Amino acid sequence: MLILAGCPSAYQRSYEQKTEQLEAQQRFNQQQETLAHAQAQKYAAVVYFAVSSDAIDDDGQRQLRWFVQQMQPYPQASFNVQGFTDSTGSEANNQNLAGQRAANVAASLNSQGIAMSRIVTTGFGEAYAAETNATTQGRRNNRRVEVTVR
Repeated sequence: MLILAGCPSAYQRSYEQKTEQLEAQQRFNQQQETLAHAQAQKYAAVVYFAVSSDAIDDDGQRQLRWFVQQMQPYPQASFNVQGFTDSTGSEANNQNLAGQRAANVAASLNSQGIAMSRIVTTGFGEAYAAETNATTQGRRNNRRVEVTVR
């Protein structure tokens, strides 16, 4: 009678090797995803708006087309689309306007092939001003939507 207790079978060794290979491949894939995410995070888009408007002008559309082109190598990337206003108008109107601006930018991204499931929109109204609202240029820079990689 032959006793093989404690000796791994060829099947067991093959199974362990395959498991190690799969685990190594999984670690590699995770590293690649992390690297791709870091690369994608280098890009952002900012779209500016006219007073009390949620319409994306030609410059804004150009900016979004550029951004979508930069994101082509990163099909797993997801995005924050955050809308802001200047301090012109009531706080409630600004909150709604910021949300509508963000929604319009998200719709533009979607029309260019980015799934809505990859986009989170938020309207901040006049909160988080990029510049002072005391100047014309400052107010212009506050009427914006920022698109960033999450």
